[in-house]
Amino acid sequence: MSVSLATDLGVRRLLVAAGQAPSVFNTQPWRFNVVRREFVEMFADPDRRLRISDPRGRNQYVSCGAALLNLRLAVRTSGRRPMVWLLPAPEEEPELLAAVRMGGPLPVPEAYRELYDLIPVRRTSRRPFADRALPRAVRAELRQAAMREGAGLVFLDRHATVDTLDCAAIAEEELTRDHDYRAELAAWTMPGARYDGLPGYVHGPRPLRDPAPVRDFGRQEGEARFEEHPQLAVLTTMGDRPADWLRAGQALQRVLLVAARHGVSASFLNQPLDLRDMRKRRDPHHRRGHPQMIIRLGYGLPVARSPRRPAAELEAA
Repeated sequence: MSVSLATDLGVRRLLVAAGQAPSVFNTQPWRFNVVRREFVEMFADPDRRLRISDPRGRNQYVSCGAALLNLRLAVRTSGRRPMVWLLPAPEEEPELLAAVRMGGPLPVPEAYRELYDLIPVRRTSRRPFADRALPRAVRAELRQAAMREGAGLVFLDRHATVDTLDCAAIAEEELTRDHDYRAELAAWTMPGARYDGLPGYVHGPRPLRDPAPVRDFGRQEGEARFEEHPQLAVLTTMGDRPADWLRAGQALQRVLLVAARHGVSASFLNQPLDLRDMRKRRDPHHRRGHPQMIIRLGYGLPVARSPRRPAAELEAA
């Protein structure tokens, strides 16, 4: 019997780690089932699916993939090998996204402990970053982190960054003309609008210039001057199916944890990808793969954490 699941405290440790992953609009769209104290099943929570802005479920799978990476780290740092099956029963149980069995004992390298300890430290920041370029060595380490999970991380040059910011602004304008989209966004991000009892969503200030390097969630806290040259990277996968989305989520979280180790903050500009999904458009084939996340990276001040569901609510009944 695995030490990680032998006690209620061990189960709680795994669920707390998984539940601190980033998720689209902070929906936290996952739930878990501990089976015979031997392995953990991760399910997509249908009640937390964004029906309007995420019709394919891609964002939900990416979010759950990030939680899966945290779960793997929690198992690994307990001294066990995590054995992972993605989509183990796609026909019989389509909402079952992964199963993690506790493998044999293994020594725990310091690098794993360091990433695990950064899980509660990592934040999504919608505030200005310093005009300070990421060092080449840090970029290389972030690319390597994505590659370890079967994904790619493409850093955009200034020309591509300007084009991407323009695309994000155009996509956001089109999205905000959709009444159902605005209602769904408000249900998850506006203070007091959440129907699950959680406190307010963590917002940021309104940029003083356009195009904005942060997403507009309909409520800003004052105004601020953002960095002159935002640093954007695109997370890609070679395929664009549910298993690829889960890999993208694991890669995303590993990238974010490695970034946190270097004091690098992140936020997301996924409006073009959301609009693509809502309009049921397909990506043209590209040798660097399918874009799954558009990430803004930089050095910023510490920010508050978005609210999290209690671990007791994450375990399936």
